[in-house]
Amino acid sequence: MNTTLDHFSQHTLTRFQHELDKYPSDQKQSAVIACLSILQQEHGYVSPEHEKALAQVLEMPVMAVHEVFTFYNMFNQQPVGQFKINVCTNLPCQLRGGQKALEHLCQKLGVGVGETTADGKFTLQPGECMGACADAPVLLVNDRNMCSFMSHDKLDQLIDGLQQAEAKP
Repeated sequence: MNTTLDHFSQHTLTRFQHELDKYPSDQKQSAVIACLSILQQEHGYVSPEHEKALAQVLEMPVMAVHEVFTFYNMFNQQPVGQFKINVCTNLPCQLRGGQKALEHLCQKLGVGVGETTADGKFTLQPGECMGACADAPVLLVNDRNMCSFMSHDKLDQLIDGLQQAEAKP
């Protein structure tokens, strides 16, 4: 049987411990989101093996880790492109062009929703409410950088800029 140390580097375990130290020892599971975020930062996605090993670290059922992991669309269940773009398609954004923005990006990148470009640079996904309805259409790049008021011209500028940029961890 594989141990947790087989799945995580010492650096990762140290980062986990930093998060665990924020909670009483009998409430380790409170660090699950932070630890999932660490795994995603380090690997680009969270594998089923990582879920199982994290459950061992946090002393919680694997299914409980999985439930948190799959609830939030910020966590990747498989490898994604260098730039993951989530376009809000919730109703308020759709009323202000969110679906059209997503369709424009699909056409510009030559991929369907949920797909990654052949060069591995872009993954395009729909997203749920990002809390910026007044700024619609909005999107998130790599779950960290929100872009607002995304006209087709601004979408083109974003993609052109990212095609020449390097992702930052």
